Amino acid sequence: QVQLVESGGGLVQPGGSLRLSCAASGFTFSSYVMSWYRQAPGKQRELVAAITTGGTRNYADSVKGRFSISRDNAKSTVYLQMNSLKPEDTAVYYCKARSAFLSSQMYWGQGTQVTVSS
Repeated sequence: QVQLVESGGGLVQPGGSLRLSCAASGFTFSSYVMSWYRQAPGKQRELVAAITTGGTRNYADSVKGRFSISRDNAKSTVYLQMNSLKPEDTAVYYCKARSAFLSSQMYWGQGTQVTVSS
């Protein structure tokens, strides 16, 4: 059974930091491109960051220089380190896994809420 379980969300003040984790199981983690998406109320879900099987990273312009994605294949976990958080980063953050060999094969986590507010 495939599972993606996000954790680490919460309430943080502007300028603060959070680290999100996404623990995967039920598939070959190292063969999947891992991504973080977010969805704010009334807005479409958007890509935040992605990391390929080879470790190449890319980021949305809005988070470059503030967020960092990483993966630990031994632990089947992907992380999102979020620094210098802004109120506009408030959203539900989702983890996504997409097969590097069959792009139509993908899985989503249930999401974790991040709220940036004073």
